[in-house]
Amino acid sequence: MSGVADRAGEVADAVAAAVRAGAASSATAVVVAVAVGDREQVRCFGRTGRGRAAPCTPDTVFELGSVSKTFTALLLAAMAADGELALHDPVAHLLPADWPGPTVRSGGPVRLLHLATHTSGLPRLPPGLLVSALPTWGGNPYAAFGEEELRAALARTTVRAAPGSRYRYSNYGVGLLGRALAERAGLSYGGLLARRVLSPLGLGATTCAPDAAGRAVGHRHGRALPPWRIPGLPGAGAVRASGADLLRYLRAHLDAGPADLAAALREVRRPRLRLPGSGDELCLVWNRRRSAGRDLYFHSGGTRGFTAFVGFSPQGSVAVAALANAGPVLNGRFVQAGYEVLRAAGRQA
Repeated sequence: MSGVADRAGEVADAVAAAVRAGAASSATAVVVAVAVGDREQVRCFGRTGRGRAAPCTPDTVFELGSVSKTFTALLLAAMAADGELALHDPVAHLLPADWPGPTVRSGGPVRLLHLATHTSGLPRLPPGLLVSALPTWGGNPYAAFGEEELRAALARTTVRAAPGSRYRYSNYGVGLLGRALAERAGLSYGGLLARRVLSPLGLGATTCAPDAAGRAVGHRHGRALPPWRIPGLPGAGAVRASGADLLRYLRAHLDAGPADLAAALREVRRPRLRLPGSGDELCLVWNRRRSAGRDLYFHSGGTRGFTAFVGFSPQGSVAVAALANAGPVLNGRFVQAGYEVLRAAGRQA
């Protein structure tokens, strides 16, 4: 076990090499965090931006993109464990009474569990988003999609397959889930996340605030980008965190965390369905893959200016986070390198 932890720097160098070889070639900052048992390493490369920017550190904050969805899943599980809602509640019961709901052609209503397992039948993106996004497509396509746009999208949404019957990855679905949870709590999504997850887990650098202190600057094709904003669907991609915080977050999934989140942390790991055309399973947002007798849980994410990978394996208490301040590219080598770190560390634990 100690050998794996001691090799974390070597593994981090390999991930950084993948970035510089073209996986995210315009990145100026890369963080790779590895934990095995009670040992951990957080290796940092580069600076938070170009020129005389500050050096990257374990506390440098990166945008997480779709890794945010795992935080939304934990919120859902925590609120269910406390009896505030049930996974099978219709999402319409949590939204304001004057909000429209999606039109469902067949089957029952869209339920919270459907949103957390990408089986709601909602499209990947809400109707109307592409039109509002075109002026800022290269930098921040969600910035103009706020509450009014979400309400309008719901009124235009038609679910043709019975909810729960078909897997279809949906930013719209998990974003709507985050909004519904916030409505039930009477808080903003960021405020709810801080109260129910970030504070109990001691994640002081994790936030939904675009202007977070100590943040890295995102890049796309070598061009610096402003902070990512996703006001209408924060549960799908608004969270940003440091490498050190992500290790604490992943360790909580391994160790069941504080008592008030223990049930929720177990619940998000429970498989719900097998993904079509794959041996992988889907839990509450998390992907689960069986590899060499070990369970690997993982998720990736990206904004226009950042790429992220997180994963953990209960066997051997292994956790891995990899972060870069450059947007995803088609070959996906950075995310794949992060996954290989997780798989290799699990084999040697």
